[in-house]
Amino acid sequence: MPTFAAVDIGSNSVRLKIARLQAGRLRPVHEDREVTRLGEGVFRSGFLTPESMAETVKVLRRFHRATQQVVTDNVRVVATSALRDARNSQAFLEWVRSATGWRVEIISGVEEARLIHLGLVSSPRVDSSTTLMIDLGGGSCELTVTQGGHIRDAVSLPLGAVRLTYEFLRHDPARKGELKRLRGFVAREVGRIGARIAAARVKNVIATSGTAAALAAVATRLRRGGSRRPVVSRAEMTRIAKRLARLPVAERRKIEGIGPRRAEIIVAGAMVYHELLDLLHLKAFRYSPLGLRDGTLAQMAADYDRSTLSGRQIESERWESIMKAVDHYHVDRKHALDVRESATLLFSALRSVHRLPPEYREWLSAAAMLYEVGDYVNRTGRHRHAHYIISNSEILGYTPQQRRIIAAIARYLGKSRPTMEDGPMKLVDTADRANVQKAILLLRLARALNLGRSRAVQKVRIGLRSAEVKLTLVPRRRLGVDLELWAIEKECAYFREVFGRELSTAVS
Repeated sequence: MPTFAAVDIGSNSVRLKIARLQAGRLRPVHEDREVTRLGEGVFRSGFLTPESMAETVKVLRRFHRATQQVVTDNVRVVATSALRDARNSQAFLEWVRSATGWRVEIISGVEEARLIHLGLVSSPRVDSSTTLMIDLGGGSCELTVTQGGHIRDAVSLPLGAVRLTYEFLRHDPARKGELKRLRGFVAREVGRIGARIAAARVKNVIATSGTAAALAAVATRLRRGGSRRPVVSRAEMTRIAKRLARLPVAERRKIEGIGPRRAEIIVAGAMVYHELLDLLHLKAFRYSPLGLRDGTLAQMAADYDRSTLSGRQIESERWESIMKAVDHYHVDRKHALDVRESATLLFSALRSVHRLPPEYREWLSAAAMLYEVGDYVNRTGRHRHAHYIISNSEILGYTPQQRRIIAAIARYLGKSRPTMEDGPMKLVDTADRANVQKAILLLRLARALNLGRSRAVQKVRIGLRSAEVKLTLVPRRRLGVDLELWAIEKECAYFREVFGRELSTAVS
């Protein structure tokens, strides 16, 4: 039974969750959490403070010991808003690596939203109706609209409780002017996405992370023996936000469910939830204990076994995201699908020749769909533009390194051929560069088979000999394949260089 560990380095707290994959489901084994307030210095000066870094590394060492005691097969460490913004984040990453051996992955706001969504949809309590998911952390607030388990919209806003506390609330308790400026800032940020949320016609709202848990606990306490469901109505949220804003931090610490460190930032968090429910005309939110670490574990389980529910979910997310990019950049969808079909055919038929890892099939497929996105910018230099767009676009479900691999595969479809010293190749991990070069050649051949965009090639027969690969093209009736033959023959020398075999062609 494989065992996975997910570490979430947030702006306010650091969390660990370890789970085992049993019968296609993740079973929790161990959890830990500590408030380290890593983002405190970032939101004041732009830099992580030595004290917060040292405290966080101390906690991560504890987490590292836990992963060794449980004997985990894989650990994934993700970091969010504080490290996205910090100007000295590299120093922290190196400190963590020297202390634990872990590589920290700084994820984007949209990727954070996707992983939170993945963690939540693994719960049977999320139905198929349109749902808004809210994750209010220390540095940012992720809003995700989902329907039937599919992401319809996702955005990350700079509305974290730690960030807003240090930006706006300088007195204890906060002064009216400070609260007014805070509400104005929140209203401005929420206004950016208000129309999109309204158009989605949200039926349910699910909130995650510590602030939502504290607010749900306060609401339950104020009901005086009423419902203990973790649901907070808009009217309750209004009362809670006003009450907390009037209390000094010493009094807030006494409220059951908030906790001593959460009390310092709960006013800002409560104001954000109040404004979200009010401005977006939402009736209530329900707290869920699931979140980023659960989505990270689900991603790890899917990478291990694609037959799991999360594996199928991720495949669907990736495909939908690619098709959105195809439409957004006005790519010829029919041609892209034709090239993709040829690329996957070549990948399967030439498996004994290229010996690429199985995951390259999907990355090759993605590159086939997206290699023409650069035309959207300018046809001159379109391959360079394609590389930039793919590398930097939020294609859901792919890590930054996977996007760089896909971008590199799509980059070299013109006259230039890759060298290991090229910029796009140097962005790829050293261990992947030779494999990327092989995938590039497969995509060049797939493009050559569809060069005329007329589906002139009805079928390709692929013959393998010890020193030769032969492509026999079967043309459609009344259509010639001279253009496709010419394009393939131009790749023969490159094929010999990469695979050490001769490439020949014939027409049936």
